Amino acid sequence: MAATATAALNRIRGSSLIDLIGLCLLALIVVWLLVQFFDDPTRFLSIAVIGVTNGAAYGLVALGYTLVYGILQLINFAHGDVFALSGLVASTIIVSVLGLDEESTVIVIVGGLLVTLAITAPVFAFVNAGIERVAYKPLRRAPRLAPLITAVGVSFIIQNVSLALYDVDYRSVPNFIPRTDAVAIGDVAIQWNKVAVILIVIPVLLVLTWFVRSTRQGKAMRAVSQDTDASAMMGIDVNRTISFTFVVAGALAAAAGLVYLLQFNMRYDTGFELGLIAFTAAVLGGIGNLTGAVLGAMVIGLVQAFNEGLDGAPGSDWTRSIVFGMLIAILVFRPQGILGERTPEGA
Repeated sequence: MAATATAALNRIRGSSLIDLIGLCLLALIVVWLLVQFFDDPTRFLSIAVIGVTNGAAYGLVALGYTLVYGILQLINFAHGDVFALSGLVASTIIVSVLGLDEESTVIVIVGGLLVTLAITAPVFAFVNAGIERVAYKPLRRAPRLAPLITAVGVSFIIQNVSLALYDVDYRSVPNFIPRTDAVAIGDVAIQWNKVAVILIVIPVLLVLTWFVRSTRQGKAMRAVSQDTDASAMMGIDVNRTISFTFVVAGALAAAAGLVYLLQFNMRYDTGFELGLIAFTAAVLGGIGNLTGAVLGAMVIGLVQAFNEGLDGAPGSDWTRSIVFGMLIAILVFRPQGILGERTPEGA
């Protein structure tokens, strides 16, 4: 008993030391940001707006990651590639099928974008459900390493499908959303294209949160995430619930692909790196937590923007290293994430 108590005390001390180190590192970063803010507030806030906008786009992808992980505890690495392929397909529909351009009227542009989403969302919802049925469902009782490796394999398959269909060229669409100023706070101007992304992400998060918490299907999803066997005993169709989760995640990937396409260029491998960033965001916010996924994505967007825009930062060449260094730091100092809950360790 004495040995057990000593081991427990050592774990507590070790955990406290790790937390202290993490707080010291965070304090140093906050001090550096405050120095940058007081040195040039306008520049600092303008860069912060860019970071929040990019983070909001990452957040749509992160929602798909955290939704699937919350149900299956599976890191679906293929989600990023589904997102990229959906964006490429959306570019074909917008440019080649509908023929939209900057001279089109607002009604035509909005209608065309809604038609594009109405096509890509169900198509990639079906694709995502098919991936779950073929690649993941047979491995549901297998060791966790098996579906993880399968997810990586599916990711490369979808990436190569995108490469075969669209080659290595970047695809883009005209600037449908004006780059003119929408809001000006002092000397800080926020353009319409940035406002539009945030106005899309926030309603999606609110609707998805309401759906998971308040609807019958959402409650079934939460029950399955807690205990699959108990949910089945209570009459919940587990297979249907899991498939429905992948359907929602696929539709989210299509929405994210369209939003990202309106802001940036895309090509076959865009989803690989952005998917890893979105996964890091989900871990940072507390994987399995919808609000945490978007919050973590915005934090990463800010980190990326500050690193590439502020004086004294390492610069764009170090962005990837910093983002994935954050992932390591999160797993070391706060593995449950910002909004996640600490779970008791097993004996």
